[in-house]
Amino acid sequence: MKVLITGANGFVGSNLRQHLAERKDVEVIAFNRTDDPATLAERVGAADIVFHLAGVNRPKDPQEFVEGNAGLTAVLADALRAVAVQGGRVVPVVYASSIQAALDNPYGQSKRAAEGSLFALAAQGIPVSVFRLPNVFGKWCRPNYNSAVATFCHNIARDLPIQIADPAVPLKLVYIDDVVDAFLRVMDGTPAQCDSAGFALVAPQYETTVGDLARQIESFRDSRDSLVSERVGTGLVRALYSTYVSYLPKERFVYGVMAHADQRGKFVEFLKTPDSGQFSFFTAHSGITRGGHYHHSKTEKFLVIKGEALFKFRQVQTGETHEVRTSGAKAEIVETVPGWTHDITNIGEQEMIVMLWANEIFDRSHPDTYALPL
Repeated sequence: MKVLITGANGFVGSNLRQHLAERKDVEVIAFNRTDDPATLAERVGAADIVFHLAGVNRPKDPQEFVEGNAGLTAVLADALRAVAVQGGRVVPVVYASSIQAALDNPYGQSKRAAEGSLFALAAQGIPVSVFRLPNVFGKWCRPNYNSAVATFCHNIARDLPIQIADPAVPLKLVYIDDVVDAFLRVMDGTPAQCDSAGFALVAPQYETTVGDLARQIESFRDSRDSLVSERVGTGLVRALYSTYVSYLPKERFVYGVMAHADQRGKFVEFLKTPDSGQFSFFTAHSGITRGGHYHHSKTEKFLVIKGEALFKFRQVQTGETHEVRTSGAKAEIVETVPGWTHDITNIGEQEMIVMLWANEIFDRSHPDTYALPL
């Protein structure tokens, strides 16, 4: 399949190209800002589908709205029509429009005119999917241009100030990966879901405010100091976190954490979560024993990744005992059980390294840890 992308070097175009590069059944034909519109017809003639992503949104002269949005789309529509009439071949087109097309300003008018050119094609039997996109965010979006998400991520990742005129201003957002997924489904033959006006939809769409957006992104920065991660596994927070990390300057790909060392070895916490515990690791020199305590509710998982370990357990009331031997040679997780005092001894000759997960963040005021040596 030959895929023509107009605006191939832009934010959405770059992400779409990268996804297409992962497929062996696609050849991309690019059309960019510096290309002559007169060459567009030839490229359309070679394509099996067109993603029309090119457009103008921050011109020096408002006339550029007309030329870059309505004008270029009219040229594209003529080329698609010619391929259908003269070449007997129908080439579908996917257009990235904007919710601002509903507004009566120069930009909105130009996008609405572009939509009109394409809907005229649809009336002639050429498949057209027009996506009226809200604010799109994700990796590679240009900061300090027309995206609050990109600007906030770029600046906060560099400890630069951000400006907020009104934190209560609402924002409607879609994530770039969801946009690309919607585009690819159309390319692969699944009709886009449309609203009552016939505009194709991207799901999910997120709603927030400028103030909440800034606070969320600032929390990602602050988590390097607190070690408490946001809930970054699903939804808007997941997408924002991935976006924020993509704006980190190279020198901030790495950051240090505190290591607590003594004669036994060292202990390092590296990740905490609001409601799913924390992760750490510790080392122990040969012959060293750590632990010697029990918990009422706290539970832990230990994974020895280097060395040899002996875990000892004793039920605090019945005195029942149990031992577990494990080593880095075999991946085994040892769980501590409430009401059983326990310790771990390095029984090997080398340093022992152990990963540790606890189901709650350590609270010095309520540690739920009671000394009881075995």
